Amino acid sequence: MKVEIYSDVACPWCYVGKVRFERALSAFPQAGDVEVAFRPFQLNPAQSEQAQSLYEYYDERFGPGFRDNHTRVSDIAAEEGLDFHLDRALAVNTFTAHRLLTLVEKHYGAQTQRDLKAALMRSYFSDGGNVNDTDTLVRLAEEVGVDGDTARTWLTSDEGVDEVKTELNHAHELGINSVPTFVFEGKWAVQGAQPTSTFLQVLEQVAEQTKATPTVSDGGGEACTDDSCAI
Repeated sequence: MKVEIYSDVACPWCYVGKVRFERALSAFPQAGDVEVAFRPFQLNPAQSEQAQSLYEYYDERFGPGFRDNHTRVSDIAAEEGLDFHLDRALAVNTFTAHRLLTLVEKHYGAQTQRDLKAALMRSYFSDGGNVNDTDTLVRLAEEVGVDGDTARTWLTSDEGVDEVKTELNHAHELGINSVPTFVFEGKWAVQGAQPTSTFLQVLEQVAEQTKATPTVSDGGGEACTDDSCAI
């Protein structure tokens, strides 16, 4: 079974959804037969490549009252074992981070890509890291076993630019407009940070009914549609 997860590094519900899905996968008897790959999506493609405080960014874009909305997502993240520090977070364009994820999937495999995705999200939401900074990205790549020189050479070139643009366009062609979106076997799409039990049920159903009529379900899971993230 192949599962493609469309998400953005700067999406809190994508982080929560990743944890919940992986918990479901660990309970799925045929987990060893499941291939998981992350696909790029940008909540704000026009986001500046110069990092700034996430709170300052939201103050400018939506007004100072908006930051109060982060309490809920932080509390939910904590229930999943994630330690959010959004007061440290830096708003910045995530395209280069997606390029690095493309490199890692291509040359190091799906598991290392998953590890890097977790490291990128931890850096963004917990550590106040700049996920557009080359040194930061190289360090995170090295944490998950990627050769630092390979990562730096890739990031300081145009490698992966066209691939990521193509995948971003493909997401829109598929009608994906909120993340996370989990696409099973290229047919079934589940949107939002669903409960672990829901993900496990979907894994079981797809395994049993791979010839069923393709459907799309939002199932009530929390998702991000833009850089306000609907929180």
